Amino acid sequence: MNLNTLSLINYKNFDSQTFEFDSKINCFVGANGVGKTNVLDAIYHLSFGKSYFNPIATQNIKHDEDFFVVDGVFEKEERTEKIVVSLKKGQKKLIKRNGKPYEKFSDHIGFIPLVMISPADRDLIIEGSETRRKFIDSVISQSDKNYLNNLINYNKVLSQRNALLKYFALNNTFNAQTLQVYNEQLQTYGTEIFKTRHAFLETFIPIFKQRYDAISNNKEDVSLSYKSDLFDNDLNTLLKENINKDKALQYTSVGIHKDDLNFEIDTFPIKKFGSQGQQKSFLVALKLAQFDFIKQQSGVPPILLLDDIFDKLDENRVAQIIELVDNKHFGQLFISDTHADRTENVVKQTHQSYKIFKL
Repeated sequence: MNLNTLSLINYKNFDSQTFEFDSKINCFVGANGVGKTNVLDAIYHLSFGKSYFNPIATQNIKHDEDFFVVDGVFEKEERTEKIVVSLKKGQKKLIKRNGKPYEKFSDHIGFIPLVMISPADRDLIIEGSETRRKFIDSVISQSDKNYLNNLINYNKVLSQRNALLKYFALNNTFNAQTLQVYNEQLQTYGTEIFKTRHAFLETFIPIFKQRYDAISNNKEDVSLSYKSDLFDNDLNTLLKENINKDKALQYTSVGIHKDDLNFEIDTFPIKKFGSQGQQKSFLVALKLAQFDFIKQQSGVPPILLLDDIFDKLDENRVAQIIELVDNKHFGQLFISDTHADRTENVVKQTHQSYKIFKL
């Protein structure tokens, strides 16, 4: 899986720019604000049909322009694949593969396997459970269409149940039968999602621990565990037990939409007890484990985007990461950094071909 060329029109701070890439390592260097991260985000856009950093699609259009186009030519399994993502103000976003638009964006997910490692990943540690659920969902969805469909359906039914609870409160009424229809649908989709998440984490956690041990030289003990209401009871029972609470809150208080991950270092929450370097190592290990899992599922090494990867890591940990990615296990890498000399010194230590783009 390689990205050969990338063309940007009116994307963020770029008016018109084309890049021709090396098949192994590509580095974007320059001062803050020149658009290094924007190039990586454009590549992410081609894989997921959205920005990694900004969920408001129109804000990715260059100021004073009406549209953007991100165009990528990939080589996948000896075939050329052209992916184009475009958006015009006031219109729907379009994703095309070889000139043909996708009817559903979800059909594209997983076609271009990709993993992004960025300083923004710190949100996984410091933000609420929704951020960590999105992480689990994005990893599984890249290789499991059934899971993605269950998730879309679950969220649709959840919105309908929440709207019904609000309706009951506003109109001072209640209909247990109508509610039960939604409960049963949530039970069906939620149980499948829970089983898939549980099975995924049983495979994923040992890979993650192995990655962390390699980055930290076995100096720290980290753990990752899964929290879910469904460990206690089936979802239908939980929904019935919590109906009075749900009526008072006017939303659904239990279910797989409340799942979470616990991140710990030496048995303490890493959010409170991990140094910046330890937190960064934890996140890098998490993302490299994501890379391993996707590669294992798809048989294709995902494209790996390393945004500002060397920030807050000592030289030893940087060397460990570069050593990890300096083998045939990895495919194409894209790196951004503010220090051109540091980047060049690091990539020279590898035995791979590389290109450096000074922005």
